[in-house]
Amino acid sequence: MSLQVTRLSKAYGSQWAVKDISFSIGKGEIVGFLGPNGAGKSTTMKIATSYIPPTNGSILVNGLDVTKFPMEVKKIIGYLPEHNPLYVEMYVHEYLRFVCRIYGITGAASKARVSEMIELCGLVKEQNKRIESLSKGYRQRVGLAQALIHNPEVLILDEPTSGLDPNQILEIRKLIKQISVNKTVILSTHIMQEVQALCDRVIVINLGEIVANDTLENLLSKKQDQNVLVVEWEGEVSNDELAAIEGVTSVTANGNTFRIVSSAGIDVRAELFKLSAAKGLSLISLKQEGNTLESIFRTLTTETVHD
Repeated sequence: MSLQVTRLSKAYGSQWAVKDISFSIGKGEIVGFLGPNGAGKSTTMKIATSYIPPTNGSILVNGLDVTKFPMEVKKIIGYLPEHNPLYVEMYVHEYLRFVCRIYGITGAASKARVSEMIELCGLVKEQNKRIESLSKGYRQRVGLAQALIHNPEVLILDEPTSGLDPNQILEIRKLIKQISVNKTVILSTHIMQEVQALCDRVIVINLGEIVANDTLENLLSKKQDQNVLVVEWEGEVSNDELAAIEGVTSVTANGNTFRIVSSAGIDVRAELFKLSAAKGLSLISLKQEGNTLESIFRTLTTETVHD
């Protein structure tokens, strides 16, 4: 396995950011690493890249323990953190040559590698510009170029499309797909469409613990243990009125649109029509929410993880 995480834990004082998690990622896989803010994603990635030590457990990268062989691990990992740390006063080509020197790539090899990355990452027109003058989309491209400059075997990307516009997201997504051939890629993102477009498998972490580890196909095909209706009224309906319907387990509102969750096998639509008639309200829309990655993520990450 290219990346092997075994019983990994990380504590900050009395607060456990990661609690006894295990998973593995093989060569050629693109795995989505998902979870709400504060779930432990970035902590796990920082341990995998030898930036911080674990409290317990281990991570092996191509068989190398990240705590025992940090320099060797960094030579075979490419890392793009959530907050892309660039020397913005440098020119693009200058910065990439600087990164080459860090990895011991010099002379003609450095020149060739920088040219290759500039071409691959779509930076030809920007290579002679200062990084500070680039848009966020192009700064992300520079970040990807530095993560790839030493041809790593494992690529770790933490929110690579954060803050980008839709066109930039598509461009970066295409680039990730292109460069991921024959590499192990772990991708953290809050954009579910990105996961569906890029990933073979999904690992979901919540409150520091793994709550799902499966292929995208298997996750989407699993039978739901609840029914979800999205309903919109023309007029006011209270959460309490909807929650009082037999079988309803939760109600969330966004204006006059409600997401109503009921237990599996219980159809509350008839009761919703009765409520509409009793209050003299027009029902604008009512639709069943099927299995989507968003709904699966919401279900997995709103459940409490027990010690």
